[in-house]
Amino acid sequence: MITKDSIETAYSFLHQKRNVYIHSSLDWQKDDIEYAIGMYVDDMSPELYESIAGGRTDFLLDHNRFGEDIAQAVEMLEEML
Repeated sequence: MITKDSIETAYSFLHQKRNVYIHSSLDWQKDDIEYAIGMYVDDMSPELYESIAGGRTDFLLDHNRFGEDIAQAVEMLEEML
C-alpha cells in the first residue's frame, strides 16, 4: 500500500536533490546526490518505487540516465500528490 506520507516524503527528498543536481557544475556533488538517491531507493516503499519506475529495475540507479530519471520521478510523484 502506498501512503500519502510516503509519496510526500519521496517527493520532498527527490525534488530537493533534483534542484541541486540540475544546477550543480561539480561532478563530485552530482555523484554524492546519485549515491544518496541510491541509498534512498534501497529504503523506499517497494510499491512506490515500482509505480514510478515503470518496470525498470535500474530506475534512479543508472548513472547515464540519472538526470532524466530524477526529473521523471519528481514529475510522477507530483502528479500523485
